[in-house]
Amino acid sequence: MPRLQTDRLIRRQGSAWWDKALAVTAETGNRVVISAVTRAAEIAGIAPGMTLADARAVLPDLFTLPSDERADAAMMERLARWCGSYTPWVSLEGPDGLWLDVTGCAHLRGGEQALLNELLDRLSGYGFFVRGALADTPGGAWAFARCGEDRRVIPPGGTKAALAALPVAALRLESETLSKLSRLGLRRVGDLYALSRISLANRFRLDVVRRLDQALGSTAEPITPRGHERPYRVRMAFPEPIVQADDIAEALKLLLERLCARLRQAQYGCRRLEFQCHRVDGDTQRLEIGTARPMRDPKQLARLFAEHLGQLDAAFGFETLVLSASGVEPLGALQEAIPVGAPSEAGMSGDAASENGTASLIDLLGNRLGFERIQKLQPVASYLPERAYRSVSASHVDHASDAAPEDASAIAPGGAGAPWPARLLRPARLLRRPEAVETLSLLPPGEPGTPPAVFVWRRIRHKVQAAEGPERLSPEWWRNDPDWAKGVRDYWRVEDEAGRRFWLYREGPLRSDVPVTWFLHGLFA
Repeated sequence: MPRLQTDRLIRRQGSAWWDKALAVTAETGNRVVISAVTRAAEIAGIAPGMTLADARAVLPDLFTLPSDERADAAMMERLARWCGSYTPWVSLEGPDGLWLDVTGCAHLRGGEQALLNELLDRLSGYGFFVRGALADTPGGAWAFARCGEDRRVIPPGGTKAALAALPVAALRLESETLSKLSRLGLRRVGDLYALSRISLANRFRLDVVRRLDQALGSTAEPITPRGHERPYRVRMAFPEPIVQADDIAEALKLLLERLCARLRQAQYGCRRLEFQCHRVDGDTQRLEIGTARPMRDPKQLARLFAEHLGQLDAAFGFETLVLSASGVEPLGALQEAIPVGAPSEAGMSGDAASENGTASLIDLLGNRLGFERIQKLQPVASYLPERAYRSVSASHVDHASDAAPEDASAIAPGGAGAPWPARLLRPARLLRRPEAVETLSLLPPGEPGTPPAVFVWRRIRHKVQAAEGPERLSPEWWRNDPDWAKGVRDYWRVEDEAGRRFWLYREGPLRSDVPVTWFLHGLFA
């Protein structure tokens, strides 16, 4: 798949990018080079390996995006899993290729040529530019897929004759070795046949000899398939295929109960489940769900699957159903809260029921929209308000909280108000940027360490009835943050005549000869 990187981006953005001159760039040392291009960019003269500067000189309007190796690798993993419907022996070959050992499988698809054509046609229909070949050796198939005739099926024993006309680059050699061969006039694979193995090994090390023997079948080149270890897997086969949606849902419930029983015994919970439905015609339908936290409740997992069962196409019926936990995490025995008064749910107090309901909602929305689109705030070990939290995916599990403790003893009591509970030391709403307020103090100028008596915020006048503070926060010295350029801040929690509570701070030195600047940073509930 020579255009995998651009094909993945086009599939994500939609048909609007089909005719776009797009190139994917990658950093190589101090240079930025082109790693993949679309068909439109290739027609304009852009090719992989060019530097970005040269590409801009050829096509100033070239649209570029940085490469994403993790996303490309994830795409190849999904494609390798999809190819499992043709053969169980699938392996990754570099960042953009796949090995498929179809020995004993071709007759299921009407022969070798029919299998190859069907495989490539289906991948092309999914939006991938793909090339492929079939041979009796991995090296021969690799050579024709990348350097020879597309969709070529080399008959058994015909690999040597077929490879003779291909360039030596078809032998998977390093660029330095290819340059040496070219200088000696050895540009085709057939040019190497007449040379002795000893002379090739002495001049070009053993790489040329090894790759040539692998392509011709003289040296074995085993293919290691992808690991399919799923220790937590249950299976159900039927004497007669099932078609009805109710039958499929009922079978799924039984599989979930069996799988969750095994997980409970091992003290594990699942984070991702895969439901495979094998049809009588050889096709496989798959559904996947994820959870925000480890889970082994079969009823709740069945509810998550219920929304997606309508996507299954049974056709002539499913003969085998397989449920496997592709992601598990430790989950010990759970201690439910003791009910106090009337429980909100059977066996749960109001707090436990609320927490369970939140987790269920996250699971439901995550499987609909994607867990990466649902964010939550996680505490961070910092006393600075702007850095005391971060946004993470809702499926992120907090194994240990790293939040800074709220020490009520650090607050010097002051003002007329009673001490606030520790849970109210931080406002419920933090403004994106602190906003300056106009203040009026009724105290003498020689007492700067006091809250204002009146302040005006967004043209509304607030008279301070009670206050508590100050709480001094110093900037983190290892960060060059312009927002804290004036040094420490003294925060006050104040309450106006209407009972509304605000988080104010002043910044700068505590000197009577320096003007006092006040800001509003948050609002309490």
